[in-house]
Amino acid sequence: MSSLLSNIDQKTNIVGQNRLELLLFRLNSMQPFGINVFKVREVLQCPELSALPGAHPNVRGIAHLRGEPVTVIDLSMATGGQPITDLSTAYVLVTEYNRHTQGFLVAGVDRIISSNWEQIMPAPQGAGKAHYVTAVTKVDNKLVQILDVEKVFSEISPVDETVSESVKEKSKTLDFKNLVVLVADDSAVARNQVKRALGAIGVEIQTVNDGRLALDWLLAKAAEIGGDVSSQVPLLISDIEMPEMDGYTLTAEIKAHEQLKNIHVILHSSLSGVFNNAMVSKVGADQFIAKFHPDELVSAVQQWMHSAAAQQSEQAPADQH
Repeated sequence: MSSLLSNIDQKTNIVGQNRLELLLFRLNSMQPFGINVFKVREVLQCPELSALPGAHPNVRGIAHLRGEPVTVIDLSMATGGQPITDLSTAYVLVTEYNRHTQGFLVAGVDRIISSNWEQIMPAPQGAGKAHYVTAVTKVDNKLVQILDVEKVFSEISPVDETVSESVKEKSKTLDFKNLVVLVADDSAVARNQVKRALGAIGVEIQTVNDGRLALDWLLAKAAEIGGDVSSQVPLLISDIEMPEMDGYTLTAEIKAHEQLKNIHVILHSSLSGVFNNAMVSKVGADQFIAKFHPDELVSAVQQWMHSAAAQQSEQAPADQH
């Protein structure tokens, strides 16, 4: 199975081309699921697991991998299914999400497939809020589901979403009135985390579920304003992995558009283990922040919004006149 991932480093040229590589796996049925290979460090047959007293019920134990303890989460249980029972034939996907390394226990691993984000569709509407699917696609006429890992993590190990008083204090001299931050993320959990963090400093936000919707919203705003959109929307906070259009492509489209290019772009992603400055530079993003640290995100928003708020304040007397 190690050979399955051996060529990942050679595939980084897909960045900015709205493409992705999916590792297909199974839980307790023949239903295929997919995970972005950029999040997977290695795939291995399930090693011996050490019990962790008092752990969350969905944590099956600790795997000791090359001297490093790694928490192993039963992905079937974590998404509302039955436990994976036969560990002798199971696999562990060692992944990097949100600045942490963890293992996902799965029943079987299939192969890596190359796809295009335009072929990745948002989860069907009308399924309620309890499901764990952010997107779906078809492979060999079978529906592949992409899971909302942010939701899995938020239920097993909730993050502290509190913005510190010292960070909030810095916003007291800034007036964000009439300024909007656009947030693009396919995870409802992630959108709400950002919304609560920015709400703590009085920033108005507009949320959309994917990159295509974000670009359409900005283009509509450009048509409405008839000028530089950054005068009203100075900042975009975008996930990287999103259906229809990923954050890389969205950033490149914004920076290439005359009325959008001055919008500051923060790429805000759980792809913390593989992201580097070259990728930020390639698509023209202004900053990358790994999910999710409220003080770091809010501090970045304050930095990028400061000039917009100051400029708006300077123009206000003239406008009133």
